Amino acid sequence: MEKIEIEVAGKKISMQKGDVAKQAHGAVWVQSGDTIVLTTAVAADQPREDANFLPLMCEYREQTSAAGKIPGGFFKREGRPTEREVLTSRVIDRSLRPLFPSTYNHDVQITSLLLSADTDNDPEVLSVLGASAALCSSPIPFNGPVAAVRVGLVDNVFILNPGLSHLERSEINLLLSGTEKSIIMMEGSCREISEDKFLEALAFGWKHLSSLLSVQHEWWVQKPDWSLTQDSPWKQRAEEWLDEQLPQAYQYPEKSARAQFYEKLKEQFLLNCPEEEKELAASLFEAALEDRIRKLILNTGRRLDGRGAKEIRPVDIKVGLLPRNHGSALFTRGQTQCIASVTLGAKHDEQRIDGLFEETTKRFMLHYNFPPFCVGEAVPMRSPSRREIGHGALAERSLSWVIPGEEQFPYTIRIVANILESNGSSSMATVCAGSLALMDAGVPISRHVAGIALGLITENDCHLILTDIAGEEDHYGDVDLKVAGTARGITGFQLDVKTSAFTMELLEKCLSQSREGRLEILEKMNSALSAPRPSVSPYAPKMVTFKIKPDKIGLVIGPGGKTIRSIIERTGVEIDVEDDGTVHISSASAAACDQAQAEILALTEEATVGKVYNGVVTKILPFGALVKILPTQEGMVHISELSGHHVDSVEDMLSVGSEIRVKVIGIDETGRVRLSRKQTLTPEELAREREAAFARKKNPEIRRSPSERNRNQMRPGRHR
Repeated sequence: MEKIEIEVAGKKISMQKGDVAKQAHGAVWVQSGDTIVLTTAVAADQPREDANFLPLMCEYREQTSAAGKIPGGFFKREGRPTEREVLTSRVIDRSLRPLFPSTYNHDVQITSLLLSADTDNDPEVLSVLGASAALCSSPIPFNGPVAAVRVGLVDNVFILNPGLSHLERSEINLLLSGTEKSIIMMEGSCREISEDKFLEALAFGWKHLSSLLSVQHEWWVQKPDWSLTQDSPWKQRAEEWLDEQLPQAYQYPEKSARAQFYEKLKEQFLLNCPEEEKELAASLFEAALEDRIRKLILNTGRRLDGRGAKEIRPVDIKVGLLPRNHGSALFTRGQTQCIASVTLGAKHDEQRIDGLFEETTKRFMLHYNFPPFCVGEAVPMRSPSRREIGHGALAERSLSWVIPGEEQFPYTIRIVANILESNGSSSMATVCAGSLALMDAGVPISRHVAGIALGLITENDCHLILTDIAGEEDHYGDVDLKVAGTARGITGFQLDVKTSAFTMELLEKCLSQSREGRLEILEKMNSALSAPRPSVSPYAPKMVTFKIKPDKIGLVIGPGGKTIRSIIERTGVEIDVEDDGTVHISSASAAACDQAQAEILALTEEATVGKVYNGVVTKILPFGALVKILPTQEGMVHISELSGHHVDSVEDMLSVGSEIRVKVIGIDETGRVRLSRKQTLTPEELAREREAAFARKKNPEIRRSPSERNRNQMRPGRHR
């Protein structure tokens, strides 16, 4: 067993190998605090036939046992990967893929198992580190090492690898991976952070990568040489043919027409090629085509659809297209088109997440769909792919910072984004369409969020940054940088590279250019819809939210839930009561919500000094009467507070069950309520009662009720 220990930002990280998973080609046990990740690397012995790409499979798995929990529900073992597991698997893949030789086509599988977890150490960061170390210590060709860090910003102080408690308060959540020379991957979100502050966060994270990279060299294993040397004359012929013919591509600004042009060039090139050399010649043509497209754009500064480097494709916006949805928008940018709809729901519509440490809920969701027809393909439609989950998460993070709090807007919010046409940057079109749909739904977001994707083509010391990249530029370029934000700053971002020379200087230029493009898109969005609708859709559920005292929750629920079920059955509403006393009522009818609210408030209301109530006498006492003024509260009316004159007996004025109007005149420290009937009477009423009392004194028989007089007459010795 070999072990390496290192301290990064006050946290100790240890890596060991040689004692577990020894049949894997590389296996590393990474630990920080009580978080432990086992990461393995295995490669197939033989290359995959007809594969012109790297068949890399990255799998990250969390087991609830890592946090000392048993899975909830009927099934007591882990099932399909959760969204968090899918997103972490993508992070590992995007951090490693650019560092494999371009000609390596063996199946490679990276597996990361979270075996133990605490709340202070990020398993995502440890998984990237473990995967890199496992590859470095294996015979698998790899141009690493690579490492990852997370950066937070709390109270204007940058924090490296923050724990959950810090992330909840952080204004930045930046995950960054890189080598000693290049940024490889980054993703995350910000609270409308400026580009300058964002670059500070990147520089802070970048300087801490070096120590995590240097220790991995201790386990480096010499790799086989996978560089491809092609001495075939077809390589030079392909380059010469393309140099002559490729400029004609500018005649085909439309994506599919240009693809047909490339295919025609290939057919013409292979026309006189011997059958036994056709496969090699075809692969050399594809490699030469990529190289010559890059050179053509770099040399001319003009893109294949005719745009300049900073030019954005034509934008078209429509809102309110779908009548029954609560909000909708169609956003088109060039040949990329997204339709987004917003659905508003009640509290019970929130997504419930059974996490590693606790069950949580999520009231804002964005689901991204990429049907095959959007790129002219006919393939089976399955469950959401990793790409769809990743793009949806990016758009959701970008919009989440402008979503109003539950106190301001109590609805659960779901955006469904369907890509109807795609030619690059569909995730950023989703951000734009989602922002417009939110405003169309009357969600009081603070301002619009727009997204833009940038590309980069580099050749020796020359480079060209491209704004609003199309699919072709993404495929042939070196960088795909997606940045979303408001006019104030960045809210979401994602970076993937295909080069190992993407420096901080290049990133700074890209961010500056992305801001220019974002502001241009925002201007068009504000022209279409500049503020949220004044009210939600008439088809949206009506919502009422208020608070009761937590100790009154039992009164609302009732024995076995009897009381709350009765309210629901009578009014037809949905009611959710939280532990802190917050009550959410939803219904299609505003009147039903008001009725249910009134009933709950009546159940939980407490007496207020100075307020007048209509009560019912529940008990007569020699010195006063008990009066029920609320469903759960009684008070005492002293005999002196019954009227403006002297009352000899309470029974002269009250009987059990009689209705009485009383005013609360005091509540003592034990909660006993003092009531007054006298203080609810007008001067005229007081005068009439005094006259009636005087009359009764002159004629004592009037004081008694007829039944009482009859009883007294039947009793010997009880005569006046």
